[in-house]
Amino acid sequence: MLFPFPEGWYFVASRQSIVKKKLIQKTWLGQEIVAWCDAEGQICVAESVCPHLGSELGPEAGGKVRNGRLVCPFHGFEYDAGGQCVATPFAPAPRSAKLKVFETRELLGLVFAWWGNHGLSSSWSLPEDPPTGSDWSELEFRGMRFPGHPQETTENSVDLAHLRYVHGYSNVCRTASVSVNGPCLESCFDFKRTRNIAGILNFVFDVSAITHVFGLGYSFVQIHERTLGMDARLWVLATPVDGTLIDLTLVGQLREMRRPKRPIIGMRFLPVGLRTKIYNKIIASTQKRDVLQDVVIWSRKRYRSRPQLCRADGEIALYRRYCEQFYPQHQDGHSQQRNLRSVEV
Repeated sequence: MLFPFPEGWYFVASRQSIVKKKLIQKTWLGQEIVAWCDAEGQICVAESVCPHLGSELGPEAGGKVRNGRLVCPFHGFEYDAGGQCVATPFAPAPRSAKLKVFETRELLGLVFAWWGNHGLSSSWSLPEDPPTGSDWSELEFRGMRFPGHPQETTENSVDLAHLRYVHGYSNVCRTASVSVNGPCLESCFDFKRTRNIAGILNFVFDVSAITHVFGLGYSFVQIHERTLGMDARLWVLATPVDGTLIDLTLVGQLREMRRPKRPIIGMRFLPVGLRTKIYNKIIASTQKRDVLQDVVIWSRKRYRSRPQLCRADGEIALYRRYCEQFYPQHQDGHSQQRNLRSVEV
């Protein structure tokens, strides 16, 4: 069995949803966490347990945010975005009262938190924000929950054979060797996909994709469709919930096409903004359909530590060696080796 919580950065929520709800609570890698935004815009992700007397801090238990501080529903202890208790209603704030706070990183309004084996702090970082501007659409979110593991879902980034068999892609070919650089894996491939548009037109998408994987919870796919001259982005964010279920969040973004190379059912004559929204819906529905086909398999499959691979399986063995670095067994082994070298010296 795979260890349920590999080390890495995992999606919590969008900044927009945190600001809108003021306080959110969720089960995240086997823990109850809360997230909120203080008056200066700093987001805090913390364990949802008050260090005073153990009260739940989520909104269902009565927790709330007041003046940018998280207020415990039991005795009114107030916590700042650093997790420190800064006020109580009846006495000076105890300096020892501090929430367990997780390191956070934000990309284009997507909030991630670090999960370290044995509670270790982050040893690597997510990439910088991709270039953006007014020509890129708003982020579009789609989410689903099912039994699974982030290593299994992320394995799709190198499993080109399933693109043909499960999703019906054609002309699938790798355009560069899979590369691994520490916590980053890059997989590049082309494919063609036939999609029926509005029930009256079969359109062949000619796609080039570059997938950037950072750990097992963050995959970022750059997509270029040659026929239309369309650029899109897709984030595939797999987050363990409780050791059995995972939340899979798909985040899509499309670049405006002011002069499409080819019209689709007259959409060339629509305003650019409306045309982009329609294209985005078409792409999003295609991506969601593909993922739902995978979910049927992911939610029922069993992990095989010694798979009987064939030549068509490509870089699956390489991918699994890449995954080893995120598990405590691998890190414990390295710690032991470091200790042995120290003794020998």
